[in-house]
Parts: sequence; structure tokens; C-alpha cells
Amino acid sequence: MVTQVTKVLFLTALLPNQKRGGGEVASQNFIDGLRQNGCQVSVVGYTRKGEAYEPEPYEIAVEERYIETSKAKAYTALWFVLSIFTGLPFSAAKYYSRAYINLVKSLLTLNQFDIVFIERSQLAWLVRFLGGNYKVIFITHNIERDVYLSHYDTSDSPWKKWLYAREARLIEELELEVLDRATEVWTLTDHDASYFAKLSERGIVKTLGLSPAIHQQVNRTIEKKFDIGLIGSWTWKFNEDGLRWFFESVYPELPSHLTIHVAGKGAEWLHNKYSNVQYEGFVPDAQVFMAQARVVALPTLAGGGIQVKALDALASGSAIVATPTCMRGISFNSAMVKVADNPEDFAALLFSEVNNQNTKTAEDTAAMAFEWLKSRKEKFLYDIACSVRGANSYAMTSVDQKVVS
Repeated sequence: MVTQVTKVLFLTALLPNQKRGGGEVASQNFIDGLRQNGCQVSVVGYTRKGEAYEPEPYEIAVEERYIETSKAKAYTALWFVLSIFTGLPFSAAKYYSRAYINLVKSLLTLNQFDIVFIERSQLAWLVRFLGGNYKVIFITHNIERDVYLSHYDTSDSPWKKWLYAREARLIEELELEVLDRATEVWTLTDHDASYFAKLSERGIVKTLGLSPAIHQQVNRTIEKKFDIGLIGSWTWKFNEDGLRWFFESVYPELPSHLTIHVAGKGAEWLHNKYSNVQYEGFVPDAQVFMAQARVVALPTLAGGGIQVKALDALASGSAIVATPTCMRGISFNSAMVKVADNPEDFAALLFSEVNNQNTKTAEDTAAMAFEWLKSRKEKFLYDIACSVRGANSYAMTSVDQKVVS
């Protein structure tokens, strides 16, 4: 544990304590990890437009702002104009504001922070306003350039292709700008760490393995209420694409008597669409929802970083059928996890797991998953402690001497 109080300024897009989706859960993981290591953390971010939220004592709200572009209405056009005038990518312009800049400057003037965190590439422009000689740590959830290049590759619209190509180029420029200042870079997967290590000339790049909030093992007596469960933030394009792939390609291969429940915001189009499908919307506890399913389906087809819902699925103790993409960055191998990337195999595995009556094996593998997650969480906290102390107690990998895993 850290012996002296380290003052941390954590700059993020959205105050994440409500944990509405995987990205917010990941952000709060880092914040909780810092606080559990004795740091005095001040978290700065926006709150969602139109949603009442009382910030925690350690949180500082910049102002209300639309977070999901699909709900932003006329603001989308304003952000695009701002993007053109500032030269920022659109995904960064939507978070750019004089209010955020002034608040950061004020906090840095009034407080003596030891470390400044910039979370996500979309806020990398804040590095221009830090001044001073702070230890800067950049946290990235994905290789954002590759995310937009993936959109470019799958788009048929010339306008969208131009937009995604511009976004990929400008977000990479922003990342290079923050890498030039950052003392450390934290990523969620070794793949992402290798990429950023090749770009960073001075910072140490580390993979920090996120874990779900496993304060205690999910109660194994939770009643199984449905056959297949799916959960996600369906407003995110990659998640939405995976969900639509499931219902367009996997669902027709499944017997009609299986009961399917879907949780998470953004899939309202499922209401009353299928007789054996129930859409629950937002649920307060993802792990409990997953524990109620005989099998959890994780149909992510593209994207970067790590899938928090895959970690939550492991913590739930339910059987899992996932695409290879969804299990990236997760080294746990067990009979409870089946992987398939074509609709027929995916459906066959789901049907097989629904009908699997070997409860003893299921309980044993669930217990193994819980122990693996517990160990992962302990290492996560230890890795944070090492960075906060300024220590570097990790073995260098053979991939790149700047990567620490």
C-alpha cells in the first residue's frame, strides 16, 4: 500500500460512478483502484444532459452534456463545426469546452497534485493546458485509430468513409501529442500496449488487467429464470452490430422454445419483436442478470480493448458462449467458456449449454473463474500501487522494452 497520500487529478469525459456501461465501469475501476491505494482523487468530468446526478464528494462536474451522439440532436452539427475550426476529431470536439479548460486550470492553480490522469484519447487535447511538471498518466481503453479505420472499412457511404478516415488520422495525431508528454500509458490489453509502446518515446507502457466488482462471489443459489441472456450498452455501434448479428444470423438457428432476455440501454427495437424474447432495458446489477441465465451470449464482432461484460459473465458463474473478439485480453481458459465466430456454431453451442445438466462441473469451473478474477483484481491494485509509488517492479517483455505487463 502507498504510505503517503498522493494527490491525483483524474480527467475523464463522463463522471462514471453510475456505471451505465462497460466504459464507465472500466473508468470507475481505475478510480476505485487509486482510492483503495490511499490516493486522494479528484475526478473531473461531465454529467449526462437531462439526468439528475448528485456527484460524489470526490467528483467535480464540469457541466451537463450530451454523451451519446444519437441523442445530441442539433449539438451534433455544432460539434462538427467546432471540429473543423479546431482541427480536432469529431469525437474529441464533442467534449471540448472552455468550461472544462477553465476548471482544470483553476484546480491546478489551487491544488498541488502529484499525478494528472488523462483518460481516453478524446480528452488528449487537455494536455495542452496542464503546464507545470506533473507526472502525466494517459489511460486508453482502445486503439481509437483502429476503431475508426474499422468503421471506414465496413462503410459503403463515401461521406462516412471520408469522416471515418479524417477521424482516424486526427485521433492518432492527438494520441501522439499526449504520448509526447505522458510519463506512463495504461492500456487494457497487451495488444494495445504493444501498439502504444512503438509510438511512445519516453513513457512506460503498461497493461492493467481490469476486473469486475467482485466483492463477494455471486450467490450460486440464484434461480435460473431464462435460457439465454445478453447484456451490453447497445448504443455503442460495435455492441449494436453484434446484437443485430445475433438476431439476424444466430437466432434463426435456435429452437423457438428457448427463452431469451436482453438487458442494457439502446435495444428498444426488440420490444415485442420476437415471442420468446424479453427486453429488460437497464438492469441495476449485470452479474445478477447474467447469473439468472442458463447461458450468457456475448456476440461482439469488432472493436478494441477489453469487454467488461465478459469479465462480469465470468463472475456470474453462468456458462458463456462468446465470439473470439469478445474474449480478447482475457487469459482464463475453462469449460465454462465456449467460443464460436459463425452463426451455426454459435447457436449449436448455446443450445448445448442450455441443456447441460452437469451442475457439479459448472460449480467447480465457476469457483475457478472467481479465484482467477480475485487474483486479477489483486494484481490490478498492485500494478496501480507500483505506478503511484513511482516504482517499476515488472519484467520487461520481449515484444518491446517499453512494454510492462
